[in-house]
Amino acid sequence: MISLRFQPSTTAGVLSASVSRAGFIKRCGSTKPGRVGRFVTMATAASPLEICVKASITTPNKLGDCPFCQKVLLTMEEKNVPYDMKMVDLSNKPEWFLKISPEGKVPVVKFDEKWVPDSDVITQALEEKYPEPPLATPPEKASVGSKIFSTFVGFLKSKDSGDGTEQVLLDELTTFNDYIKDNGPFINGEKISAADLSLAPKLYHMKIALGHYKNWSVPDSLPFVKSYMENVFSRESFTNTRAETEDVIAGWRPKVMG
Repeated sequence: MISLRFQPSTTAGVLSASVSRAGFIKRCGSTKPGRVGRFVTMATAASPLEICVKASITTPNKLGDCPFCQKVLLTMEEKNVPYDMKMVDLSNKPEWFLKISPEGKVPVVKFDEKWVPDSDVITQALEEKYPEPPLATPPEKASVGSKIFSTFVGFLKSKDSGDGTEQVLLDELTTFNDYIKDNGPFINGEKISAADLSLAPKLYHMKIALGHYKNWSVPDSLPFVKSYMENVFSRESFTNTRAETEDVIAGWRPKVMG
């Protein structure tokens, strides 16, 4: 029996999405039923974890464009961990949320009656609490691709086409392309790991934001970057947790226009 239920909260600024599942299902922010995949006894027996995430600013009842929220949701999806998602309007943060997260940041997840912030801390806790399937990335591979996001942001914010920010991004993507060529299809080889789940949402933002604001895309000279993106973006866990294109565009607009 599968159910996916959305209930508007009586507290302003939040929508709660309650999930119960037999196997691997979820379609965030949708009233459509999820899709059935693998049956996991551990996940179905566990109580759903409560997680606060950014709400969409363009579409009611949809997940917002926070790549760090998606990283945590991807980890839960890949580990088949059931969760109760509460979408928070970050432009109108309710009092109950500020008590949970005094800095007003998402994601925050409730572990054993304690609310835990920071996506890195949360994903590490998930790895310890739900060890199967293992997603830990070996330390020597954990930083692969880690500079792509900052160089993408630098290029996106640039107002001078000749300032070298595009080339800096291309250099990082070239390094990543060569790495995946020799070590892929994922950062840790044949199986997806935490490093991929961290990088994938950032590449998704890069693709949409640079495509919209710069009319730019990953060049054909980097085929392994393109295939990597296609590979991770097509995973069910990713399609179930990705932000709407319009939200990504709107989310980066202040950075571009400011």
